[in-house]
Amino acid sequence: MRRVIYFFSGLMVSIFFLVTSQVMAQSNVYPGTDAAYASVINKRSEKIVEKLHIANSAKAAKVQTIIATQYFDLNQVYILRDKELKALKENSNLSKDAKTDSLKAIQNRVDLAVNKLHHNYIKTLQANLNNKQVDGVKDGMTYSVLEVTYNAYMQMLPDLTEVQKKQIMDWLIEAREHAMDAGSSEKKHAWFGKYKGRINNYLSKAGINMKQAEDDWKARIEAEKNKKS
Repeated sequence: MRRVIYFFSGLMVSIFFLVTSQVMAQSNVYPGTDAAYASVINKRSEKIVEKLHIANSAKAAKVQTIIATQYFDLNQVYILRDKELKALKENSNLSKDAKTDSLKAIQNRVDLAVNKLHHNYIKTLQANLNNKQVDGVKDGMTYSVLEVTYNAYMQMLPDLTEVQKKQIMDWLIEAREHAMDAGSSEKKHAWFGKYKGRINNYLSKAGINMKQAEDDWKARIEAEKNKKS
């Protein structure tokens, strides 16, 4: 579920041109990227920065470049992975076991690279932003699915205990950490889907009938709509 808020200001116009030149330069450094991709990443990063309300234009431009660079770096990891997987698939000289071992080795390299990028990225963001703004970047990179999902659980299950609410939030935060590194919107949503399954199992074990709770919630929403019509 996506919730994108479009907000434009005169201040960001100058930042756009500054960061565009920086990102375009990066596209020449990274093989496999082009001007069109650089433009998409730049605009995506720009929208994230707009919501942070950074007063200093130079700082805003710096943060935008940090975010765009993270997108580029992650993309390079996945480009290399895809090339290695393609070569592995086409290699008819390897046994099934050898291919399985190679597949695991590729995934391990990807995990190590992504984890390192994630750690350094968060560290860099924290050096330039406050905690609320860092969370804003994370939400921007994951379409604010954490907030939307958490609010949905709160509305669907108004009688949750504080312990249950905290557990739901903790798991959604964990899902967001993974999702912000994913290489596509589908894979970002898949991370949240995985953790929503964990949350639903947790609540079911606590005696909550999730199917009935969802049906009741939909009925309440429909009743509210009918009141307003």
